[in-house]
Amino acid sequence: MDDTTVSTKDLNRVLGRWDLMAMAVGQIIGAGIMSMTGIAIGMTGKSVFWAFLIAAVFVLIQEIPVIILGGTVRMRGGNYTQIAFLTSPKWAGMYIITYIVSNISIAMYALSFADYFLSLVPGVPHKLVAGGIMTLFFITNYFGIQQAAKLQNIMVVVLATALAVFTAFGIPKVQPGFFSEPYYMTSGIIGLLSTAAFLTFATGGASIILNYGAEAKDPVKDMPFVIVVATLGVALLYGLMSIVAAGVLPVPEVANKPLTVVAAEILPKPLYVFFIVCGALFALTTTLNSQIGGMTKPVLQACVDGWFPKTLGRLHPKYKTPVYLLLLFYIVGMLPILTGWDIGFVGNMVLFINRGFLIVLSVSIVRLPKVIPEIWKKSKFHVSSGMLWFFALISVGINIVQTFLLARNISKAAVIGNLCIFAFAIAYGFLLEKKVTMEISYEES
Repeated sequence: MDDTTVSTKDLNRVLGRWDLMAMAVGQIIGAGIMSMTGIAIGMTGKSVFWAFLIAAVFVLIQEIPVIILGGTVRMRGGNYTQIAFLTSPKWAGMYIITYIVSNISIAMYALSFADYFLSLVPGVPHKLVAGGIMTLFFITNYFGIQQAAKLQNIMVVVLATALAVFTAFGIPKVQPGFFSEPYYMTSGIIGLLSTAAFLTFATGGASIILNYGAEAKDPVKDMPFVIVVATLGVALLYGLMSIVAAGVLPVPEVANKPLTVVAAEILPKPLYVFFIVCGALFALTTTLNSQIGGMTKPVLQACVDGWFPKTLGRLHPKYKTPVYLLLLFYIVGMLPILTGWDIGFVGNMVLFINRGFLIVLSVSIVRLPKVIPEIWKKSKFHVSSGMLWFFALISVGINIVQTFLLARNISKAAVIGNLCIFAFAIAYGFLLEKKVTMEISYEES
């Protein structure tokens, strides 16, 4: 391989609008919806439909800074590029350390896939299934983003079909008077809003496509559209599914129960199996594929800038994939599978740090008029500085609420872990800042 081929500029720009849509939808739809819907019904009753729609609005308000920035410049390193050019190099170095640690979450999707798979095909070793599905998608992404995108498109279509089957078979069986008492708005308007805040974790995730900025054909045009449409579209589908979940059987029988309870009631056996296999399992595989495909790009740009050895970011001469970074993340993802680490604990190790960086990213957009004044003037999202601050502060507020919801049950050990990783990230950013040469990794189009 050519040692000089280490640049996000050399990635293949092959992803169109609908490829990005598949990545966004696949990231949003996770198997958690199987359990979260029942929990949401327990929180607000049959008004869960409205909770999903409000949740999507909350998510889009939070994502306004991302939409504005993604509709203004191509960012070849995703959020890393944003924090690099709108804050300072040291912040970029700090961010990339926590970013790498946080992506250990890919193991969670593989382990959850194994759980669902073994419920259908018992007797297969759990680690073999989890490690096998992880390996499959890393191999797929090794052969180029275009191949991974084609597979993603197919999986998302099948996944959407499975969820649509549940909805189509269930809607005619919903009992009359769904949007009325009893069990409607069971905890009042506060309960409805609390449920919506909880469901933001089910309707968020579309902004992951920022990490595909270097491989998109026209990110400035496509990314804002994809984030909005994918978020609203999935939320509407979830809302319709929730009508079935809360409207076919009595609410007390489905509150805090998985969707499989209702699915078994409304679907013939073959379609029930199809719903479980292509609903739950494909929800996990589309998320896994989407995350693997995008997560190397911020680190690739960090290699270009000098935070890590440039050879680590070397691209395959034919497929233009960062093969060593894919291997690095493969090892990161396989470690919890092979060792039996508590992946929930590991995820909480960077909880506060990640939310903190999301707040920094939200606030950073207020610097657009100063950092790229000419490009900003031509942006279709151009607004006054006052409006930029308004959008940034609203996004910050929602991030703080979500952080509070996530952190309520975090252990002391996880808090200590957050502090240790943050201390290392700070030291890394400050010590290496003068040794890096930050490349301009944003483009006007």
